[in-house]
Amino acid sequence: MNTKLILFTSAIFLGLLGLSFTFAPAEFARFILPETNYPPLFLQLLGAMYVGFAILNWTAKGAIIGGIYNKPIALGNFAHFTIGALTLIKIPFKSFMEFPILLIIAIFYIAFAIIFGLINFKHPLPKK
Repeated sequence: MNTKLILFTSAIFLGLLGLSFTFAPAEFARFILPETNYPPLFLQLLGAMYVGFAILNWTAKGAIIGGIYNKPIALGNFAHFTIGALTLIKIPFKSFMEFPILLIIAIFYIAFAIIFGLINFKHPLPKK
């Protein structure tokens, strides 16, 4: 499994979400769910977390990840994407049709949850 590509892709995805939440929280909230009224401070803190995770994944993309190697990075990503995917799955299907960006984000979260699950429980080095 090409963990360098996976970490690169997840870093870009999380970085884009993080920068959107950090620098345009009100606009991004209106774009995703117009009827909600999240405070901008909450979204900016969420953006800071996303940027932090993006930096973590970006800097770790060259390392061996999986099995016992870099376990905290693999577990952190697995937990984040799995919990996020389960949360997004609970959104009613009607909301996905009204706001397709939610469906796109949910698909990314589900894919990364599965991929990081495989990374966590599979040894990264080929068997001899």
